[in-house]
Amino acid sequence: MIDVKDLEKEIEVVESGYEFLLAYAAQGRPPHDEDNYPPPHARPTLKDMLKAMQNVAAAINDGSSQHEYEQVIADDIRKASAALSFVLAQPKMSSELIDNLNASIHLRAVLTDFFLYSEVFRPVSESAGSEPAKPAFDASLAVNAAAPKSDS
Repeated sequence: MIDVKDLEKEIEVVESGYEFLLAYAAQGRPPHDEDNYPPPHARPTLKDMLKAMQNVAAAINDGSSQHEYEQVIADDIRKASAALSFVLAQPKMSSELIDNLNASIHLRAVLTDFFLYSEVFRPVSESAGSEPAKPAFDASLAVNAAAPKSDS
């Protein structure tokens, strides 16, 4: 089971990876074999993003999810993972290929899901002089709690 801190790290891998891919796409790199082309290379970042998304999906799908939105995230991850895997299967990388991946609604959906979901990890701002801020929502419950009980 993944804890909240690990979940935040996995989300950060995807978010920072996307930022790298935006910069990569802007470089105008022609189709090339990365083994024979100077860095930076997109493939390691794509692999890291794919692994991080799989880790988040595994945490959400461990049977303890409490909210339907987590299942939406898992479904979006499945779709974005297919797009990342498709790009990774290509023998040559290019700025245009990565730019088209960046524009993918599936990858953007995961990023938007993560932006919203990670907000539950941030403390609510409180007025000066009061006790320390507490999380707006205990994200560990969303990831680690038991499934809802039936009404019977």
